[in-house]
Amino acid sequence: MQLRPSELSAHLAKGRLLPIYVVHGEEALVVLEATQAIRDAAYQQGYGERQVLTVEPGFKWMELTASGQAISLFSEQKLIELRVPNGKPGVEGGEALQVYATSAPADNVLLLQLPKLEKPQLSSKWFQALEEVGATVACPTISRNELPLWIAERLARQQQRLSAEAMDYLVARVEGNLLAAKQEIDKLALLHPAGELSLDDLQAVVADVARYDVWGLGEALVAGDASRLSRMLDGLKGEGEAPTLVLWAMADEVRALLKVGVGRSQGGNLQQLYRENRVWGDKQKRYPAAIDRLKASQLKAALAHAAEVDRIAKGVGTGDVWEELLKLGMRLMPK
Repeated sequence: MQLRPSELSAHLAKGRLLPIYVVHGEEALVVLEATQAIRDAAYQQGYGERQVLTVEPGFKWMELTASGQAISLFSEQKLIELRVPNGKPGVEGGEALQVYATSAPADNVLLLQLPKLEKPQLSSKWFQALEEVGATVACPTISRNELPLWIAERLARQQQRLSAEAMDYLVARVEGNLLAAKQEIDKLALLHPAGELSLDDLQAVVADVARYDVWGLGEALVAGDASRLSRMLDGLKGEGEAPTLVLWAMADEVRALLKVGVGRSQGGNLQQLYRENRVWGDKQKRYPAAIDRLKASQLKAALAHAAEVDRIAKGVGTGDVWEELLKLGMRLMPK
C-alpha cells in the first residue's frame, strides 16, 4: 500500500495498524511528522514497548529477526523502529527484510525509516515485499509551486486562511525552509483569531527565513520572476554561496533554453528535447512560454555576458560579480 503524507492521519485513525510502515524521503519535517504520527498511533493502540535499531557499521541483521521474535517483558505489543541512514540495506539486509515481511509478527509493528530512495531501491525485492504487507509513505521535497497548498492545508487545521497577497508574501519568506514555515504558521495561530489574514497581518509578525539553493535560480529565470530571482541572489550571497556555482546554474539554464528553443523551431520532439537538456518536473510546463518570450539572440547574448561574469568571478575581469549576476538575470526577464 502506498500512502501520501496527507493520507496518513486518516489511515491511522481507522484502527488496527499494519505490521510494517516504511517512511522515506528528503523533506525532514514531513518525515519527522509522519514517523511521529505512527509512533503516537502505536502507543494509543497499546504498543507499550519501543525498540530502536540503527543500521551502522557492525550492525547484525539478525538483530531485526531477534527483535521480531522476542517476547516483550513490558507489553504484549511492540514497536520496532529500524533506521537505515544510507537507504541501502545491502544483500544481507535486503534478504532479512524480505524474510521479515513474509512472516511479520502480528503483535509487532515495524517502522522503517529511510532517506530519499532512487529507482533501484524502489523496485527492489525487499522494498516491494515490505509494501505488499504494509504501507510506504514517500516524503519528497515540497516544491515552491506546492508550498501554497501545503501552507493552506496547515492553516485550515487552525481555521485560518490567507488572502492572495498574504499567501504570496508568506511563500516568498519561507521558501526552502519548511521547518521555519511551520513555525511561522504556528505563530499565526497564537497571534490571530480564526478567519482570513491580510498582508498587513503577516507583515507585522512573519520573519524572512527563506533558504535558497542554486537550482531554484533556473526556475525563476524560466518563469520570468524578477523579484524572486533578485531575492534568491541576495539570499545566496548572504549565505556565502560561491558565485561560480551560481553562475554555472544560471548559464546552464540559459543553454537549455537555447537548445530546446532551437530544437523546437527545427521540428524536434519537445519531450525528447527536455530529456536531452535535463528539463524535469514542473519546469516543463513553463518552458514553452519562456521559449516564446526569449529570442535566440537574447539567449546567445546572455551566454556571452555569462562568460564575462566568469572572468570577474575568477579575478581576471573587473566589476562586482553579484551585481553582474543580477544584471545577467534581469536581461532575461519580461520587459
